Amino acid sequence: METKSGLRRPALDPATVAPRTTSGYPTDAMRAVTKGRAKQPLGDALGLTTFGVNLTRLEPGAASSLRHWHLRQDEFVWVLEGHVTLVTDEGEQMLGPGTCAGFPGGTPNGHHLVNRTAEPAVFLEVGDRLPGDGADYPDHDLQVRLTPAGWRYRHRDGTPYD
Repeated sequence: METKSGLRRPALDPATVAPRTTSGYPTDAMRAVTKGRAKQPLGDALGLTTFGVNLTRLEPGAASSLRHWHLRQDEFVWVLEGHVTLVTDEGEQMLGPGTCAGFPGGTPNGHHLVNRTAEPAVFLEVGDRLPGDGADYPDHDLQVRLTPAGWRYRHRDGTPYD
C-alpha cells in the first residue's frame, strides 16, 4: 500500500504516524509532567514486535516521563533537534543534536529528559519489549509492571492505584 508521501512498506514517512500526547500515569499531577510531549510510535506503525521506536517531541517545559528505571528493558535515546537536560541519579547534563544516551535494564538509575529551553526538542527512543518488564520511579510512590492485561500502576507497597 502506498502512502500520501509515495512511500510503501517497509518504508514510512514519520509524518504519517499520529502522535500520542496522553500518559498512563495514575494521577493528574504525574500526567502534568509530560504535558507538551508527543510520541509517534514508529515501531508500532511498522509492525515491529521485539523492540519499539518512538519519535518524540518535547515542547519547552515538558519532560519525557517521570524519572524512572526499567527492571528489564534497555533504553536508548538519540537527540535529533534542540536540547534536552538528561536527569539521572548522577546529576544533570545537556544533550544536543547528535548526542545519545543509553540505560541498561535492571540498573537502578532513575532517568528522564526535560526540555528547559525555549525551543522544541526531538529525539528517537528505542527500547526492547521483554516480557516481565516494569519500572520503578524513585521520586514518586509509583511502580509499573507489565502484566498479560497490560501495564498496571501500583504504589511501592504493591497496592494498586484506584
